[in-house]
Amino acid sequence: MLIRYKKNLEKIAMGLLSFMPTVKDVKTLQDMIKQYETDPNWHLYLWKDDDDMIGVIGLKVNEEEKQAVIQHLSVSPSHRNQGIGKLLISEIHQQYNQYQICAEEVIDGFYKKCDLEYDSHSK
Repeated sequence: MLIRYKKNLEKIAMGLLSFMPTVKDVKTLQDMIKQYETDPNWHLYLWKDDDDMIGVIGLKVNEEEKQAVIQHLSVSPSHRNQGIGKLLISEIHQQYNQYQICAEEVIDGFYKKCDLEYDSHSK
């Protein structure tokens, strides 16, 4: 189940985001979470399976251009290779079905493997 990020989920979200290979330190994580909390165009969601939060996906949304760019995606190592990442992307496609959805370069390889319509996007 996809759940919109709330402040009370901060530690869980930071923990999940820390599994991303591009995140190297706590300061980077804190800055990332602050951006999701303060920027109305940044949307963060967590994936809940039973009672555990096991995945996270973050988007930057451009309302004018009706575009959503997946910029962060991470699944707990103990839940990888079970299709959770693909589920996260699929849910985003359903929720943002009026938007052109694409992925940042670092996620684009995985995004392409999900067999969804996509447009390659890089910074």
